Amino acid sequence: MRNPLHRSMAAGALLALLASGHAHADPFPVAAFSGLDKVTARVTKFDATVDRPARFGNLEITVRACDKKPPEEPPQTAAYVEIRQINEENGQVDPQPIFKGWMFAESPGLNALEHPVYDVWLNTCKTASGAASGGSR
Repeated sequence: MRNPLHRSMAAGALLALLASGHAHADPFPVAAFSGLDKVTARVTKFDATVDRPARFGNLEITVRACDKKPPEEPPQTAAYVEIRQINEENGQVDPQPIFKGWMFAESPGLNALEHPVYDVWLNTCKTASGAASGGSR
């Protein structure tokens, strides 16, 4: 006869396996951002395709991943982003990123770019530039 403790441990392990079966975030090829130029107080919306640099002011934004949970899951949209400064004098991109990390659409202030002139935040992940996306492709 099995020990009741073993039975409860087995039930707990089974529940953990079932809980881990939730849908994972789907990768998307385009991240949609908003950027604030603090000098002009102008907000600009722009898209960045994964692994292709986009420009906002004198910043180069490169998205390495953009993931969005399906609609049946709690909302979570995240992008791994590298932001580099472009030298205004010679047009060269600084090799050292001024920001490198995850941005979250649902918490724009959590991991935001801290820059004296620009604010950049993630809005959503999309299937194509200029197109809105649903939860799945």
